[in-house]
Amino acid sequence: MSGTNPKVDFYFTKAKKWQQELDQLRKIMLDTGLSEELKWGVPCYTLQKSNIVLMHVFKEYCALLFFKGALLNDANGILIRQTENTQSARQIRFTNIREIFDLEPLIISYIDEAIAIEKAGLKVDFKKSTELIYPEEFQNKLDQIPALKTAFEALTPGRQKAYHLYFSAAKQAKTRESRVEKYIPQILSGKGLDD
Repeated sequence: MSGTNPKVDFYFTKAKKWQQELDQLRKIMLDTGLSEELKWGVPCYTLQKSNIVLMHVFKEYCALLFFKGALLNDANGILIRQTENTQSARQIRFTNIREIFDLEPLIISYIDEAIAIEKAGLKVDFKKSTELIYPEEFQNKLDQIPALKTAFEALTPGRQKAYHLYFSAAKQAKTRESRVEKYIPQILSGKGLDD
C-alpha cells in the first residue's frame, strides 16, 4: 500500500479480532490522500497536521472516528455520538467486514466531506459548561492570576472538566491546593490534565 507509515504498521499486525476490517479501513483511508500517523497509540489520518479521522477498536466493534463529525451532514444516520458529553467527534462503527464493503462509497463521501470541512476552516461550536463550580482553591487562583483564567478558558470544555473533576475529587483543602499549584504551569501552557 502506498502512503503507509511504518510507525503505524504494528497496529495492524497486532490486531486479532478485527484484522480484516482494519486492513480494509486502512486501504480506504490511504486512498484519501490523508497522511497516516500514530497518535494516542492508534492510526490517525491528518491533513496538514490537522486530525481528520482516527481508527480504533473496541471489544464489540471497530470504528472510524471523525474529529469534527458533528459538522458532517449525516443524512444516512450512520454516525454515532460516543457519549452524551461528546460535542465534536462522531463514529461509524463496524461489526464485520461486509458492513465496510457495503458502506464503502458512503464512508468515502463522509471522509471527503470531513476533508472539505477542515479545508474550509470550520470549527465545532463547543458549548461552555456553565454548571461547573470550581473548588475554592482553584477559583481563588483564577481570580488572582488573570493569565491563568485566560489560559483555562482557552482550553476545550473537556480539558476544563477534567481539571475540575481532578481538583474537586480531593477531600482535603490542602490536597486540593497542592493539586492546583502543581497544574498551574500546565494550564498556562495550554495543556490538559493528561497532555
